[in-house]
Amino acid sequence: MSGTRVPQTGTRIDTTRTVKFSFDGRDYTGHPGDTLASALLAHGVRRMARSFKYGRPRGIIGAGAEEPNALVQLGTGALTTPNVKATQAELYDGLSARSTSGWPSLDFDLKSVLGQGSRFMPAGFYSKTFKWPQKLWPLYETVIRKFAGFGDAPTEPDPENYDHLHHHVDVLVVGGGACGLLAALQAGRAGLKTVLLDEQNELGGWLLSDPHAQIDGRNSDAYIRSVHTTLAEMPHVTVLTRTTAFGMYEQNLVQAVELVQDHIAPEQRQAHLPRHRMHKIRAHHVVLATGAIERPLVFGNNDLPGVMTVSAGQTFLHRYGVRVGQRVVICGTSDLIHDCAEGLAKAGATVTVADVRHGAVARNSSYAVLAGHGIAEVTGGSEVKGVRLVPLHATRDEVAGNGTSIACDVVLSSGGLSPTVHLFCHDGSRPQWLEDVAAFVVPRTGRKGVACVGAVTGAFELSDALAQTTHAMQQVLAACGKRESLQTPACIQPKRLPARPMFRLPDGKIEGAGAKAFVDYQNDVSAADIELAVRENYHSIEHVKRYTALGFGTDQGKLSNVNGFVITARALKRPVNEVGTTTYRPAYTPVSLGALAGTMSEELFDPNRYSAIHASHVARGAALEPVGQWQRPWYFAKPGEDLHAAVNRECLAARNGVAVMDASTLGKIQIDGPDAREFLNRIYANAWTQLAVGKCRYGLMLDENGMVMDDGVTACIQQNQFYMTTTTGGAARVLNWLERWHQTEWPELKVWMTSVTDHWSTIALVGPKSRAVLAKLCPDIDLSPENFKFMDWRAGTVNGLPARVFRISFSGELSYELNVESGYGHALWEAVMAAGAEFDITPYGTETMHVLRAEKGFIIVGQDTDGSMSPLDLDMAWAVGMKKPFSFLGKRSLARSDTAREGRKQLVGLLPEDPNSVLIEGAQIMESATVGTNNQMLGHVTSSYHSAFLGRSIAMAVVAGGLQRKEQTLYVHAHGKVTPVKVGGSVFVDVKGDRQNV
Repeated sequence: MSGTRVPQTGTRIDTTRTVKFSFDGRDYTGHPGDTLASALLAHGVRRMARSFKYGRPRGIIGAGAEEPNALVQLGTGALTTPNVKATQAELYDGLSARSTSGWPSLDFDLKSVLGQGSRFMPAGFYSKTFKWPQKLWPLYETVIRKFAGFGDAPTEPDPENYDHLHHHVDVLVVGGGACGLLAALQAGRAGLKTVLLDEQNELGGWLLSDPHAQIDGRNSDAYIRSVHTTLAEMPHVTVLTRTTAFGMYEQNLVQAVELVQDHIAPEQRQAHLPRHRMHKIRAHHVVLATGAIERPLVFGNNDLPGVMTVSAGQTFLHRYGVRVGQRVVICGTSDLIHDCAEGLAKAGATVTVADVRHGAVARNSSYAVLAGHGIAEVTGGSEVKGVRLVPLHATRDEVAGNGTSIACDVVLSSGGLSPTVHLFCHDGSRPQWLEDVAAFVVPRTGRKGVACVGAVTGAFELSDALAQTTHAMQQVLAACGKRESLQTPACIQPKRLPARPMFRLPDGKIEGAGAKAFVDYQNDVSAADIELAVRENYHSIEHVKRYTALGFGTDQGKLSNVNGFVITARALKRPVNEVGTTTYRPAYTPVSLGALAGTMSEELFDPNRYSAIHASHVARGAALEPVGQWQRPWYFAKPGEDLHAAVNRECLAARNGVAVMDASTLGKIQIDGPDAREFLNRIYANAWTQLAVGKCRYGLMLDENGMVMDDGVTACIQQNQFYMTTTTGGAARVLNWLERWHQTEWPELKVWMTSVTDHWSTIALVGPKSRAVLAKLCPDIDLSPENFKFMDWRAGTVNGLPARVFRISFSGELSYELNVESGYGHALWEAVMAAGAEFDITPYGTETMHVLRAEKGFIIVGQDTDGSMSPLDLDMAWAVGMKKPFSFLGKRSLARSDTAREGRKQLVGLLPEDPNSVLIEGAQIMESATVGTNNQMLGHVTSSYHSAFLGRSIAMAVVAGGLQRKEQTLYVHAHGKVTPVKVGGSVFVDVKGDRQNV
C-alpha cells in the first residue's frame, strides 16, 4: 500500500507546520491535526499489528473508535498508555509510539509460524487444548499472554491529575454530527440548558468527511462553523469535544470522559488542568445522535494490510489529505462506494468499483465499474497485491460464473451502515432489525426521556436524518414546556440506487475451504468459526460470542458484530431479528482508570485521620499503623529495640507500673432524647433501664441473626443522654446501624444520635500506679476506690482542663480514660507524660493494647468474631438479657435451633505445649497431629501473642464445642508445622478481675 499526501480543500490539518514523531523506533513527520494513523498512512506504513491468534499481519482498517487492529503503546515511563487506537491518537511534536503485537518483533512474529497451521486451530481451540495437565496452567498463561499482543500498563506512579465534573441539564445531545448540531441548536435557541458532546477533536461528524454535502445552501465546513459559532454565543449551551459518552444509566445519567490534554506533548501540558475529566451528566432529556459505523464486507483474506472500509478511505482523503493507495478496488452494496470512488479518482488514484448490484454504473469516466461483482478473495502475502472478483447472482448470494483478477494496493469495502446503538441499549434494551436498511436500529420514538435522531434510527440519508431530528426535537421541546415551531434545514436529496444487503461475499466454495474470511479482526474470528460454533450446537448468539470470542476485543465488535449476527442467523436458518444481538454494556470505548477515579486517589480516596496527639507520637518515634483510616501508634521503640522488644517493655510497664495510650480514635456517639434508654434496650443485648447517671456499662450489639457486630462501653451522662463508644473501625457502621433502625423501624422513638468521635481526645492511663499519676493532675475528683469504682465516670478538671474521667479498662488493670475537648488533647498528653515521669510512665501502641486485652480474654470484633459468632459462642451469656421484658435486636435468632445447637464454634484459650511457640493467626485446629480424611478442622486461631507478663505464648481461638473441650490437647496446623496446644479458658491474667477493681 502506498499512501500519499494530496492537495484537498477542506482538510483539517495545518500543512504550514510540521511535527515530528516516532513509531517503532523510526522517525516520521506529520502535521497538526493529523492522527497517528493518518500520518503513518501518508508515509506508506503498511503493517501496524499482528493478529491475536494466528499472528497474521494487520493494518489500519477504520478511521475512528471502530479500529480493531492498530493498537499502539504511546509514550514511555510513567506516562505510557497502552492499547490506544492509532486512528484516535492525535499527533503532537515528539509523540513516541510502538506497536503492541508481534513477538519477538512486528516483522517476525512466532505466532505467524503457528498460524500456518490455522486449520488445526479453529474456534474453541484454546479452551479445548489447554485444559490439561493442570500443572502447566501457569506456563500456558505466560505464553498466551506473551502472544496476546496487547500493551503494557505503566509500572510507575501516574504523575497526571484527573477530575470529575457534574452537570444537571435540560438536554444532553450525544454526537456532534449534522443531526447533533441541529438538535443542540434547536434546544439552545429554545433557551434550554444544553450540553453537546462529541468524541472527536472538532464537531461535524461525517460532514468532515463529506465536503460536498449541502445544508441550507452551505457546504459542510461553512455549516459546521456557523452552528458552532452560534452555540458558542449561547451561555446556557456547553460544547465538549474530545469527549466520549461511554455509558448511559438509570434516570438519564450519562457518563462521559473528556481527553483534556492527551493531544498535547507531556512537557507542555498545563499543571492546573487534568489529563482526563469525567463528566457525570444528569439530563431531563437525552438526545442520541450517535450516528452509524460502516461495516466491512466479509471475504477471503479481508484482513491483509491495505484492506479498509470505504468510509476510512474517504475520511483519510478529505480530512487528512491522505490518498490511501494508488490502485484502489472498492466493493460495496450502496452508492456510498461511488462517493468515495469519485474522490479518490479525482485525487489521482486508479479506481475500480465492484458494485454487487446489477445495473450499477459509474457517475463519470474517472473510474471503472464492474456491476454485479464481488470480491472472492484478496491476494498478497503481507500486504494487498490484488483481488479476485467473481460475478454474483442477481438475487441470491451465490457466485454466477468465473471472475477476473485485478492488481491493486488497496481494497475498500462497504457492507452498509450499522447504527451506533450502544448507549441506548445500556439499560438492557435491544435494537430492532429493519430489513429495508439491513441494520439493527433504535426506535425513532426513543423512550421516555430519550430521543433518538439521525442514522442511529436508520435514517441514513442526510435530508431524512435532519427532518427526523426536527420532528424528535419538537417533542423534546414540548416536554420541556417550549412551544417553538422548528424548521428543518434545506438539504438536497441525491438520487440513489437501492442498496443490496450483503454481508458474507460468496467465493464459490464451501465455508472454510477457501481463504480465511474474517468477521472479527482482533480475535481472528472467521465466518467458518461461526458456522463451526453453530454445528457444535451453540444456537444462542450469546453462546456463539463466547465460543468464538466474537466482539471480545477492545473495539467491542463495532465492525464485526452485525456481520457475525447475520452469519449466525443464516447458519441457523433463522431470521436475523430472531437471533438478535449480544448484550451492550458500558464502556462504549476504553476509559482510563485515572478518569474513573478522578481526584479520589491516595488520601482523597482513603483519607488518613490523625488524632490531636499525633505530633507527640511522631516526636517520640512511634511506628504507625492504619486502623479504620486513623494513623495510630503501633509501638514506641527505644534505640536498639525491635517490635517484640518494645511491646514486651510496654506490656510490663502497664502491668507493673504505669503506661499511657492515645484512645482518641475510638468511635464515640452521643445519644439524646427521652426515649434514649428504650432505644439502647433495643439495640444492645443487655438491659439499660436502671443505668444511673455517673455509671458505665459494657454492651454487645447484635445483628438480626443474633451475631455480635460490635461492642463497647456506654456511659449515662444525664438521665436522657448517653455516651456510646465503639470499635475504631466500626464507628461509621454503628452510627449507620443506629440511624437505620431508628428511621425505618422505630421512628416513634424520640431519640437522636450525633457522632462526636472528633470532638473528644481520649487518653488511657493504665497500670497499678495510674491513680498516683492522675492524682497529681486531678485535684477536684475523689479518686478513692470506694468513691470512684470500676465502671464509674466523673466530671471534673484534669490539669485545669474540663474533662470526663471514666474508670474503665481494656487491659484488665486499674485504668482511667481521660476525655477532654479534642483541641486540648496534645496539651493533656504532655501533662500526663510530665506527671508520670517519676513513675517511668511508658507510652504504648496498638500492638501492646492487643496483647493486654488478649491476656484478659477481651474480644476484638472482627478478629475474634467473624459475623457467625453469637454471645453464647463467645461465652458471654452474662452480657445478654434474655429475661428482659422487651425484645432486642437478635433476641429471637438466639433461640433458633442452629444458634443453640451443640458443637458450634466457641471462643476458648490455647496454651501451646512449647511456651516459646507463637501460633500463626488463622491456623487450623484439628484433633490429630496427622492430616487425613477423618481429621476434620475444628476451628482456627483468632489471636496469638507472646505474653511478657506470663513469660509464654498465649492464643485465643474458636473451636467446635470448645467450652466442652477444656483441658483437651488439640493440634494447630500451619505451613507444615504441627503444634500441640491445651484448651482452656480465654482469660489468662487475673481471672477474678481483682487488678482492675483495686
